[in-house]
Parts: sequence; structure tokens; C-alpha cells
Amino acid sequence: MTSAYRKPERGAAEAVEAFLRENPSWLADNPELYRALTPPRRIHGEPLADHMAAMLRAERAHAAEMAQRADFILAAGRATAGLTARVQEAVLALMRATDTLDCLSGELPGVLGLDAVALCVEAHLPGVRSLPPGTVAAALGGRDVVFRDAPADAVVIHAEAARLARHDALVRVPTPGAPALLALVARDRSLLEPGQGAGALAFLGRAVATALAR
Repeated sequence: MTSAYRKPERGAAEAVEAFLRENPSWLADNPELYRALTPPRRIHGEPLADHMAAMLRAERAHAAEMAQRADFILAAGRATAGLTARVQEAVLALMRATDTLDCLSGELPGVLGLDAVALCVEAHLPGVRSLPPGTVAAALGGRDVVFRDAPADAVVIHAEAARLARHDALVRVPTPGAPALLALVARDRSLLEPGQGAGALAFLGRAVATALAR
């Protein structure tokens, strides 16, 4: 059955679409109408088979998209859980340490699975990396945690570890004195995935401030 296409009256197409969306089983309850419709894609056989094939293709595409989203969410959850667990171990290490600065640079890289960890302060103090005034505010931009790829200021913030800083995370350390941050370095992006574990790292920054105040 063929006929010339007639443009629907104003609002008619929207009304049909709205009716079908509100009554999704209506076509299934009236399968004879499939024969009067032009199939989305002609394969073989009767129009009913063509429409069923089109519906199956759409459902398979939707299912594949949902599966991909689920995989992404699960992977993100695993990354967050892994970083959170490592931060918990790092906080315990800080609690045990008798020398906080030595723990930060010597023990925390291994605990966190990173290439380097350093305390950076806008002051000249023994055992910390000195930063020019204004560096912390410029790098963090008012945030507690910032994730970056190929940071342009790697030499300033990471010093000798700059060659390893393919990815980094900067964590505010809220000390009462000069502005300070914790500089974390990783060559593997998955260890410092942007948007994952920011809350845990912000807590680590507060824990470092508490340990320094002891």
C-alpha cells in the first residue's frame, strides 16, 4: 500500500506523538496498523517484520548505551573507592609519624601509590618546598582540590619531580600561617583521575594541617 506523503495539519504530528508516548502499548494492541505504516528501513518480508526489526535495533542500541554508562559509573566508583582507601591509609600514617614532613615526602608516595608528594608553602621553611607569593591562590583558584594534566607550572611547584608530573593534584593545606598546598604527582592518570576522590583529598589536606600543628 503506497500513497503520497501529506503534510499533517498544524499540531497534528505533535498530538499523535504525545498520544503514542502516553499509550506505549497502543500499537501493540492494534498490530494491523503496522501494515499501513512505512517501515523505518525495508529489509525483507512484510512491513510488520520490518517494524519489529527496527524496534529491536533501537532497543539493542539503547541497551548498549546503558551498558556503556554502567561500565563508566562502575569504573568511576572503583577509582573513587581506591583513592579513598589510600587516603585513609595516608591519614593513619600521619597519625603514627613522629616527623610529619619526613612522612609526607618519604612514606606518603608509597601509601598513595604516587610518584611524589611534597608540602609547598609560600615561605622559606626547613623541609618544605618554597613557593613565590600568590602561587597557592593562583593554582587552586579558591578550590580545595585541583586535578591537572601536563601542568605548565610543574617546575615551580614540583621542582625535581617536574619531569614526572604528567598529572598532578594540588590540595589545600589550611594552616594558620603562610598559604600552603600538598602537591601530588603521578605519571599514571588513573591514579589521579579528575573528579574522583576530591573529597578524600580535601580531608587529607586538613589532616596534614592538623599533623603539622602538633
